[in-house]
Amino acid sequence: MAPVKKRSSTSAADDSTSAAQQPTKRSRITKKSSISIGSSRNATVVKTEPGAEPDVLDEAEMEALKQRFLDLFTQKQRRGQEQGLTNAIIKREFGTKYQLLVPFINELLNQSRLTLETLNSGDKKELVYRLISEEAASKYHGLDQSHRLILQIIEKAGDRGIWTKDIRTQSSLQEQALKKIYKLLESRKLIKPIYAVAVARKKLYMLYDVVPAREVTGGPWYTEMEFDHEFIAELRMFILHCVKNMNGGKGVTMEEISEKMIQMKISRVQLNMEEVKQLLQTLVYDYLIEQETVNSQGMSVFVAARKVNCVSEFKGWNVLDRDFHFRRIRYDDGLVLKAHEPHHHSA
Repeated sequence: MAPVKKRSSTSAADDSTSAAQQPTKRSRITKKSSISIGSSRNATVVKTEPGAEPDVLDEAEMEALKQRFLDLFTQKQRRGQEQGLTNAIIKREFGTKYQLLVPFINELLNQSRLTLETLNSGDKKELVYRLISEEAASKYHGLDQSHRLILQIIEKAGDRGIWTKDIRTQSSLQEQALKKIYKLLESRKLIKPIYAVAVARKKLYMLYDVVPAREVTGGPWYTEMEFDHEFIAELRMFILHCVKNMNGGKGVTMEEISEKMIQMKISRVQLNMEEVKQLLQTLVYDYLIEQETVNSQGMSVFVAARKVNCVSEFKGWNVLDRDFHFRRIRYDDGLVLKAHEPHHHSA
């Protein structure tokens, strides 16, 4: 029987130390790759943590993957979903190939082709990507975090704009630094200054391509912050001409007037139906036109107001009986004036 060799305690300790340093097979299997979001000085960076084991693709397959990523944004935009793609949607769409996109995502972020925002969704925060065209991205090239912060603040204000004082409060930047940022962003046509009609001295900023809300500019009735009396007078005269001459003067609807204004290009701006209605109401209040009836489609029909002959303009009182104004009078067109009612009639 061969003698059994005993292992020294020192050798056993070395083996246990070596085994502790080596990862077990189970730990390699259960360890998952993960993506973290970091921030460099000028751009947000998506990082792949150690332990990720991405699939291996050749050059053609990688290019196809990149194009599929870009097409995903285009499909969302075609459906009218301009809010971008969340990180969860991208992970679900690409599965294990998501980590292969990390270098490409970082490249787009550095080129300002992608923007990355954090949105609050209930108790959770979601990362949202938005794709920007190459032309628009060139305007964002070289902007630091301060410039991007001001852009985000102004973008959130939408078509109502945001007061410069509110920008300073939200950004916590000094006035001198903000002036330089405004100047650069205006030169690149990313933002524009406007003034509200309600407070003429209140300077607002909004994105360059955003059309200001009518509540801010006063709508078509204001030109360079001034109420345009001449423009409104021209529109009123045109509408009055339409009422008197269209359809043989037998009546015209608001819709017909609006179509005629578009056809004749009478207005320098496109007027909606509510604004045409406002013009018609001013003519009604001035007794220049009146609503005669409603057609079969339920549209109001307007005609020129009939001339009114007041009692004081009547020259034949001396041939009438003294109790004329106490009598009940019926005219040929069916109009009846009761006793004690002012005796005047539209001709």
